[in-house]
Amino acid sequence: MKEHLKITIIGAGSSYTPELIEGLIKRHYELPIGELWLVDIKDGENKVSIIGSLTRRMLEKNNLSHIAVHVTFDRRQALKGADFVCSQFRAGCLEGRIRDERISLKYGMIGQETNGLGGFANACRTIPVALEICREMEALCPDAWLLNFTNPSGMVTEAILKHTKVKVVGLCNVPVIMQKGIASILDADEQDFVLQVAGLNHFIWARQILHEGRDKMQDVMDEILAGNDPLVPSNIPPFEWPAELLCNMRMIPCAYLRYYYTSEDILNQEIKEASGEGTRGEVVKAMEQRLFEIYRNPNLSEKPKELEKRGGQYYSEAACELMSSIYNDKRTIMHINTRNNGAINGLPDDCAVEVSCMITKAGPVPLNVAPFPDDTLRLIQLIKEFESLTVEAAVNGDRHAAHRALILNPLVTTGTVLEKALDETIEANRDHMPQFR
Repeated sequence: MKEHLKITIIGAGSSYTPELIEGLIKRHYELPIGELWLVDIKDGENKVSIIGSLTRRMLEKNNLSHIAVHVTFDRRQALKGADFVCSQFRAGCLEGRIRDERISLKYGMIGQETNGLGGFANACRTIPVALEICREMEALCPDAWLLNFTNPSGMVTEAILKHTKVKVVGLCNVPVIMQKGIASILDADEQDFVLQVAGLNHFIWARQILHEGRDKMQDVMDEILAGNDPLVPSNIPPFEWPAELLCNMRMIPCAYLRYYYTSEDILNQEIKEASGEGTRGEVVKAMEQRLFEIYRNPNLSEKPKELEKRGGQYYSEAACELMSSIYNDKRTIMHINTRNNGAINGLPDDCAVEVSCMITKAGPVPLNVAPFPDDTLRLIQLIKEFESLTVEAAVNGDRHAAHRALILNPLVTTGTVLEKALDETIEANRDHMPQFR
């Protein structure tokens, strides 16, 4: 067991980084960090410099100044000999997300960064960069674990699993928020109940909630139907699930499934918001500008409360606990993206799924999931095929695979509209999707 860990954060100029640093500080007694490398591209120099200064102040406040902090644009130097690599970069930056949202809405589709046309575009920008990073990891830190928080996390993780030898785990804060919300409903500590989730990234259901020897699924559903729903991330406006839907499912869908179960309502809401305060990407961009003004304060030495509104709340809970569980072989139950290997019956063994796993020094061990109802399984299979074809399109620049993928997605309008939307998406991303030239 190494006594001094080297942790590399790619995309460290993200406004999420203070959340991650806070998590590492909380676990300093079980994660002996010697070096912390903050990596970004040259265009992000101002942001990563601000984050670097804040990181040093946070460490100093907690008597951890012995941890060496390096801010660099040399990714290879940062990766050399790393033990854990945290990926949180955004290919195309927020401007790319905003373009995706605007193009989707222009053609009458939901505009969202991990679903539908926007999720496809994001994947095609991101996967080639992720694979390039993995090739460098194979050469420079072959034993390192890659913790992928880069969206769309499930598709990026699947591309890495299928096309590299890198040890990768995909992360998302949505199941963490669901677990904390259920804990508040049950008035229980998180370690005192068992939550099992299963599905795909941003496409999961709570399948079991076991507490005090009983399945508490109905109790939690009753609270949600009564208007108490703390399972929704802070970046999603409050909404109500149709009572008939939950009662018939006997499962609790994650908040992102509202895009599929109530798609017409969401589309109308997005059109209204886009003509007012702006798309979600535009709102986030303004929020980030305010956050970095706060981060710039030389007297700030802790994660500001305002960051919780950004949508990445509890990111560090997933990333840092995962690092600790691998390093210390804790065998914690966590909800992560990994290779299916039979966990969800009806999906290919080699695809990426988001399921509850036991985390060991050898990595995640997925927990087998009870069979999904046939109608839900068909929907999961449909979205998984969309994801797999999107990975194929992103890797090979295959427009035919892109078209086949988008036709399958329920959030995408087909026909002439799709042809125009796909053309515009590729053209708008010429600099970030060279594989399609």
